[in-house]
Amino acid sequence: MEKIIGRITEKNELLKALHSKKSELVAIIGRRRVGKTFLIRNFLEKQLKLELTGIQNVNTQVQLHNFMSSLKTFKLNQHLDHQPATWQEAFEILKNCLEKELQNEKIVLFFDELPWLAAGKSDFISAFDFFWNAWASKQNVMVVICGSSASWMTKKIINNKGGLHNRITRLIKIKPFDLAETALFLKNKNIDFPIYQILQIYMAIGGIPLYLEFIDKEKSIAENLTDLCLKTTGFLFDEYERLLPSLFLHYQNHSSIIQALAKKRKGLTREEILELTKLPNGGTFTNYLEELIQSDFIDFYRPFGKSKKETLYRLTDMYCLFYFTFIQPDKGNKTPNFGAIAQSQQYKSWAGYTFENVCMSHIGQIKKALGIAGVNTTTSSFIAKPKDGLAGTQIDLLIERNDNTIHLCEIKFLSDELIIDKNMVENLQNKRAIFNYHTKNKKHIFNTLISTYGHKTNNYSAQHIEQSIKMESLFEEI
Repeated sequence: MEKIIGRITEKNELLKALHSKKSELVAIIGRRRVGKTFLIRNFLEKQLKLELTGIQNVNTQVQLHNFMSSLKTFKLNQHLDHQPATWQEAFEILKNCLEKELQNEKIVLFFDELPWLAAGKSDFISAFDFFWNAWASKQNVMVVICGSSASWMTKKIINNKGGLHNRITRLIKIKPFDLAETALFLKNKNIDFPIYQILQIYMAIGGIPLYLEFIDKEKSIAENLTDLCLKTTGFLFDEYERLLPSLFLHYQNHSSIIQALAKKRKGLTREEILELTKLPNGGTFTNYLEELIQSDFIDFYRPFGKSKKETLYRLTDMYCLFYFTFIQPDKGNKTPNFGAIAQSQQYKSWAGYTFENVCMSHIGQIKKALGIAGVNTTTSSFIAKPKDGLAGTQIDLLIERNDNTIHLCEIKFLSDELIIDKNMVENLQNKRAIFNYHTKNKKHIFNTLISTYGHKTNNYSAQHIEQSIKMESLFEEI
């Protein structure tokens, strides 16, 4: 069994399902490449009696042939020499095979990429429904179903209105690694980069285990990202074109939303996305947004003091942000060199925004560093247009506590310590004044700095920065 990095909560849930005194139907969701299959194969290796993986863009007969091959691979069926004509027949065969395997210990059946198994006019769902309700639910069996299309899994299985309604006993979502898990994953590969360089990798490709597998300890960060992302032979050079078609039926529409958000890093309202993409408004468009959220490509938030209509959607998938900034615009047009890119103003702008995204996805670590892990909080940003003689402003991150306190966070991605000077202090004071004016704020405000290497201590920092968090805090386990 290969070592499983992180996934503590997920493993605990699987253990509970394995040791419960009833049959369990466990649904695993999460975007492609995030390690769902790896977790089940390795953590439940000893109990696994069958693994069946759906194949994309093939008919039912090919899927059924694959089913028979899986039976033989797991030595469940060595005598039947004809292929079932339907999934109903296939599950009847599986039931007969498994009845010989049932013992005191629970056995595990793993159906991977369920959306592909059930694609088209397949009778898979109805047959699976009958298999679970009529037989498996009454045995000492743990059935794990998995799919990269989280929205499909939610709609067709978790919120099923038919025979599978309320049948899921546990729902587990596998998310990309955080920074702590990413560092641990690389350490397990004997890669001992400084955390600043690990942060650079994370900002470019995210915490996707398969992507991290390609990092070479004998190459620099610039060489790794050049070879992996910028060269035509790199795995991530064309990954975007592979990824979306494998997840979404009408992936061109999802892609148009992603591309619109890639151009407006601070986020777009629903109406702004509609205007840019020219997609028709309605329930189908809502589904596109929900599918992208469920698959961890985008997220949404409501700026401080704004209405629901002003909710902003942001592109948060690290790889997609990197792809549309540095890979897609110059495909085949120049000699790839990440080292040169990292010296550009474009890189500094991208890095500043992407580091904000990293911070927003590590709020738990930030709260821990601030000593407020147990305090109820709400996170948001703040945007104000010029009004009444006051300039407009934008605050990267606000953490509002339920004890009448707000952390006004300034986020800086730098290669050295930040020097706080008169101009920065005036900027912070203006932001606070504009925020107080627009929101009529009466709560206490802490000026909070989140940066890579912290700041140099001087009179300005002593008087105007209440808390300072370095990147090390983002690597903490929570």
